[in-house]
Amino acid sequence: MKIGILPLGRPTFDIELAEEKLALMLEKLAQSGHHIVGPEKLLFDEAATRQAMAELQKQSIDQLLILQVTFTDASMAVAAAAEFDQPLSIWAIPEPRLGGRLRLNAFCGLNLFSQALSLNNKTFSWLYADPGDDIEPDLQALLTGQRQTKPLQAVSAEAFASPAGEQVSKAISGRRIARIGEHPVGFDSCAYSQDRITELAGVTVDVLALDDLFAAARSATEQKTAEVRELAESTLEGLDAVDQVELDRSLRLKAGLDEIQAKGHYDAFAIRCWPETFTEYGGSVCGPASMMGEGKVPCACEADVYGSLTQLILQQASGSTVFLTDLVDMDKDDNTGVFWHCGQAPISMRDPQVTASATIHTNRKMPLLYEFSLKPGPVTMVRISQSFNEPKMILGYGEMLRRPMAFTGTSGVIQFERDTASVLDDIINSGLEHHMALTYGDHRDVLRSVAAAMHLPLLEI
Repeated sequence: MKIGILPLGRPTFDIELAEEKLALMLEKLAQSGHHIVGPEKLLFDEAATRQAMAELQKQSIDQLLILQVTFTDASMAVAAAAEFDQPLSIWAIPEPRLGGRLRLNAFCGLNLFSQALSLNNKTFSWLYADPGDDIEPDLQALLTGQRQTKPLQAVSAEAFASPAGEQVSKAISGRRIARIGEHPVGFDSCAYSQDRITELAGVTVDVLALDDLFAAARSATEQKTAEVRELAESTLEGLDAVDQVELDRSLRLKAGLDEIQAKGHYDAFAIRCWPETFTEYGGSVCGPASMMGEGKVPCACEADVYGSLTQLILQQASGSTVFLTDLVDMDKDDNTGVFWHCGQAPISMRDPQVTASATIHTNRKMPLLYEFSLKPGPVTMVRISQSFNEPKMILGYGEMLRRPMAFTGTSGVIQFERDTASVLDDIINSGLEHHMALTYGDHRDVLRSVAAAMHLPLLEI
């Protein structure tokens, strides 16, 4: 076959490592026996990617293969699915858990890709494998269409109806979410409809501008900022080691969120956290989001309104703090996965055997982020999902293990109740969003009954 490739990357990640991995991918493809055409260098922006797509359109390819070398948003995957009639496939690569920065984050790109294509009812073939391993059979299966997605069917949750679920559903109705800024381009998983979310949960979403948050932060009093710093110092080491001007700006974002929350009586936030908090304001909102979450006012990154709704439901069902997190790695051999986010898990989720440290954002190099590994124990994961344009509850369960920190920020290594390979298949086939809400304990019974009360189909992975 003639296979056209699009190697996607983003320059904020470790490009030296990405280029090494891309070279190995190209080597494996050259050995596949198929005719490989297309660019052999990373495509970093829309213009370059669209130009490459236009060139491939002229070459009568049999298949389009996206090489997900680092994290990227899903915009080019959606564009490719619309412009090419040929079968579409994606190959994303893992990276070692060395305790340092998340250098590639390619799995999150695959996750966004699968969710975005579910909204367009597109099937595709996929592979998550290191090009340096012996993956020839899996690669051939990918290229010959034997690894195609098979959408999963959610089931009715009515059999799980109970007073506990009704109580949670009633408690959520009337809650208020402040969406600050718009979700980033290519993050289709963060889109929402006010009418649909009101019909589903009785929740109101107020739309605020990022400038509203920045203005509230800049006008925060010195006393209020000092109080936020004192809160951070009570749980973190190393505040003095980060840039103090940028730290002050970050702490002021917590003060600004407190002011907005008090005035609007908001129960949760969905915040466009990047790039503008770094590029326009000059400080990170990750640390403030951790502090807000510990105070049971959960914050969702990337203006993910359904992520905020999911957090509110899980918090109400469990009575505990919650963490909206990315799944960034799945290791079939180790039978584990890694949940991670930049540095915003509630401090009560810290492993008591490790120290929580103040740190900077790995890509944007600004404070304040929390850094610690998650404590061991049973955990429940849930998402109110919109995959395949049908609202549903996706539910999971596992055991957080006491392991060395996988990646900087806040992260934990999880062993799922089922084998990792099966869970990975379900994640991609279900079109699950890249954010899941996580908390400690087994809360599946009450969440199943919440699904029944909200008339949501249920999918357990």
